[in-house]
Amino acid sequence: MKEIFQPSCFPVLIGSLPMSDHEKAADMVFAHTPEIPLWVQLPMYHEEGMIVQFMHGLPGHTVKDKKTYINTESGQFADEILRFYEDYMAVSEGQADIDSSRFVLRPDHAKGFFVYLDKINKLEKKPAALKGQITGPISFATSVKDQNGRSVFYDEQLRDTAIKILALKAKWQAKQLSQFNLPVIIFLDEPALAGFGSSEFISISKDEVRQSLEEVIEGVHSQGGLAGIHVCANTEWDLIMETSLDIVNFDAYSYFDRFILYPEVIKNFLNSGKIIAWGIVPTGSPEAIDKESVDSLAAIWENQIKAVEALGIERKMILNQSLITPSCGTGSLSLEHAVKVLELTRDLSARIREK
Repeated sequence: MKEIFQPSCFPVLIGSLPMSDHEKAADMVFAHTPEIPLWVQLPMYHEEGMIVQFMHGLPGHTVKDKKTYINTESGQFADEILRFYEDYMAVSEGQADIDSSRFVLRPDHAKGFFVYLDKINKLEKKPAALKGQITGPISFATSVKDQNGRSVFYDEQLRDTAIKILALKAKWQAKQLSQFNLPVIIFLDEPALAGFGSSEFISISKDEVRQSLEEVIEGVHSQGGLAGIHVCANTEWDLIMETSLDIVNFDAYSYFDRFILYPEVIKNFLNSGKIIAWGIVPTGSPEAIDKESVDSLAAIWENQIKAVEALGIERKMILNQSLITPSCGTGSLSLEHAVKVLELTRDLSARIREK
């Protein structure tokens, strides 16, 4: 069995917080999840929305009247496409430095990443691992639109540029974080995959999903990072877990009954040394957050672990290859509820590890 990294139920967050101060947001992350901290996205800033944040560098990238889109009708678009592929090839083949390319995160769109690097540099005690994140290729390419409001996913060339920019931005993140000589985790945030197979995405095939994911995963793997995925509702888990992803993060609080319907896939995934990140702390509604406690969530999780054990998987393996997370990001919650989610995640992880 290949052992990748054994997090042993450490807590980790998804990425967003309902705050306006990057320094304070980072301090909150390091206070609650010091074992595996991450950089924070603050969606109250338009430029830190999960789509806009990663669009810079795409050919045809246009901002007009507070709308961000890909303009394929400009006279320069053909030249922009050509330059994009020239830049991509130069970086991919080692002829150009990715650090001075269009494939980096920008301080004006991802301030949290640079605050994060600064915080890591000042730490006295090293974390167990470091986490970054990027919007996944399906969610990104179905959300980025051209001037006519059509998703770029449905244009083969535009889809290719969208996937390639994510792959290299994920690679750049992993490269930046690898300087600290710790395990690096990069999550692909894929909310759109919760709708896979629905009428909205009926024209997207499994092969297209798999190929799109694999290209971004390879960007992470090329720098020695671990590639994870976060899907905040149900999806076709066999499709996801049969890719080369190292970590799968699912909403265990609301969708465990759907997840467990893939017993052989789960067994193969864990037996290959990979990690399940249990989104057991609810974020879906203030009512659910108010209702739960460490005791109640520990009881729910214990029942879920027993169900996975019943598939013929040793409890020790499950515990070694698990992370504890919220079910989704907290950027749309009140600060009070976001703080409670962070506290529950930290305290539940501590309870499980004490046992």
